[in-house]
Parts: sequence; structure tokens; C-alpha cells
Amino acid sequence: MRLRHIEVFQAVLQAGSVSGAARLLNVSQPNVSRVLNHAEQQLGFTLFDRTPQGLIVTPEGRRLMPEVEALFSHIQAIGELAEQLRQGEGQHVRIGSAHALGHSVMAPVLVDFRRQTPGGSVELVTGHFNTLSQDLLQYKMDFALAFGEQATQELVAESIYQANMVALLPKNAEVEGPVSLAWLCENDLLMLQQQDPLGQVLNRVLRENGLMPHSALFIKTYSVIADMVLAGGGVGVVDTFTARRYVDQLKIVPVMEALPFEVILLSRKDQPASQAALKLKQLIRRKLWELGEDKRGLLNP
Repeated sequence: MRLRHIEVFQAVLQAGSVSGAARLLNVSQPNVSRVLNHAEQQLGFTLFDRTPQGLIVTPEGRRLMPEVEALFSHIQAIGELAEQLRQGEGQHVRIGSAHALGHSVMAPVLVDFRRQTPGGSVELVTGHFNTLSQDLLQYKMDFALAFGEQATQELVAESIYQANMVALLPKNAEVEGPVSLAWLCENDLLMLQQQDPLGQVLNRVLRENGLMPHSALFIKTYSVIADMVLAGGGVGVVDTFTARRYVDQLKIVPVMEALPFEVILLSRKDQPASQAALKLKQLIRRKLWELGEDKRGLLNP
């Protein structure tokens, strides 16, 4: 018997008539009769006796009933599992994130994911770009959220957010509005490391403008730069996500020169995303859009 034969047999058993089976299957009565007759021809025996009182299952058909019921129970379980997978339940996703993005973006995203997908699980690891790339290449994670940088050919980099870096000044700084890179250099600009994604942008623009910072400090972690400014160690330039965490402690102003950065999703070309991973990516895009819309409230007048 083919699966369609079994489906019609089960529907007739359940409904008690061809017309009832047709309604259950959302097909025409002739279609049900044709499939049922074909099944009986293939089997070489009848499944139902046609009587004036209706269809009566034959002894042969009755012998098939337990196996048919077990099959449909299994099919129902497959359907329920497929729906769970579609919703991301029961799936484990491994995510990498740049440190700053882990605090400002991934933390609220994971809260939303847990609320929407209680059956899913997530493993979040923060690290620098090179570490995240290596983990992806070694299949240690499903995708990563990072600041834009040149990725290897085995990885796909999808740009999902662009903005300009902002300046961090002490809360009591007298300067108002945008500041120039020259002014920042004269006021002990704390430098990002040159190999860092944002550091590459900052160093390039400084060279283009013939500027040399007076500070001899090169710092890799963006939040440490903010903490240094907070401690009176100078001024800094960071991404808007790091700056947002210090909005009540530091003065945040635009930089006159454009210091563009982007946020990317990194993944392997040969590794399709699960439904849970796709849902997380959707939540990340939505959170970045929300933060981008709220960017005006970040900067001090």
C-alpha cells in the first residue's frame, strides 16, 4: 500500500463514509473512491464491504488497522517535531560576538529569544575578530556578530549596520558639539590598537589628516578606553554601542571627521543556518535597527 492509500483508508475508518473521508482530506468524493478502489486492486482484497447500511471494514482491513493507527501516530509526531524545529525549539545555537556587541546587542537579544523560544538553547562566546573567525572555521560556532573587517574566503560577511564612531569626553568637559580629531589628539586621545577593526579606521583617518596623537597608550578593549576617560586619563573614540553604556557618566559628542564602522554577521559558506539561528539573526537585525533609530538620544548637545 502506498501512503496515499493508507491515508484514505484511515480517513474512511475515521469518518465512516466516503463523503466524510473526502471532507477530512479536503478532496472530492470521486477522488476518495478512486484511491480506495486502487488500493484494493493493488492488495488483491477488499478493505470495506459496500452495504446498504454503509461501508463495513473487512476482516483483512481490521487486521491492518493497528499498523495504520501506529503509522499515523508516528506521522503526527513527525509533524509536531517539524513545527518545533520551525519555531527553533529543541535546537542549540552557538554564537560568537565582539565584546562590545555582546553587552549592548546580544544581551537583550538573548532575553527576547528565551521569551519567544523557551525550548531553544544558546551558547554565547565573546572574543576578538581573529578568534571568532578561527572558531567559525573550526565549526565551533554557527555564526558571529562582529565589527566589519576583511574575512577569509571560507566565510560570508553580511553587513547589517553602519554608523560613525563618536568621541568620549569627561562629563565636565567644557567643549560642546562636534570635536575634531586634531582637538582630540591635543587632549590625550587614547588610541585603539592598529590591528583592531575600529583601530584601522581611526589610524587611517589620522594619517590622512597628518595627525599624530600625543598618547602612548594603545588599548584593544573599547570599554577600557571608556573607563580610562572616566578615570581622567584622556579622551577616546569608540563605537556607538560602547558609548551607549556610558551615556550617564561621560559626555558623548560627534567627531567632525567621518570615522565609519559597520557591524557584520559572519558565517561559513558551507554551513546552512538552522531555524533557531535564523530567528536569532532576525532578532539581532531588529535590535540593531532599534538602537540605530535611538542614536539621536545618544549624543550630547
